[in-house]
Amino acid sequence: MSVLNQPKPFIGTTAANDWSSGICDCFDDLPQCCLAFWCLPCFTCKTSYEAGECVCLPLLDVFGLIPPITTALRVSVRHRYGIEDTVCHDCVLACCCMPCTWCQIARELKTRAMPISMSR
Repeated sequence: MSVLNQPKPFIGTTAANDWSSGICDCFDDLPQCCLAFWCLPCFTCKTSYEAGECVCLPLLDVFGLIPPITTALRVSVRHRYGIEDTVCHDCVLACCCMPCTWCQIARELKTRAMPISMSR
């Protein structure tokens, strides 16, 4: 008797399909908020690097009415972590709240990269 199908392991996750922080929760990470406020180009390049993208890629946003790199990186982070939203909403946030959008992306990368620790 041979076994044709093996049961697949079940991997449960506690991560929600939503952002770990809201678009206006910039003060949740004050150092990042300050860097974004005082030097947004430096902050966007740092965040882009942390997301695994080209460091200078965000600097291309200055050439258009709709910031394509901010929108694309937000969509990329959403897809990477299974966050549900629409490209239209990403585009609106990138256009209207660019610094807050970059802060949210940075907080998400930081939150998802931190290992889960059990404290007593």
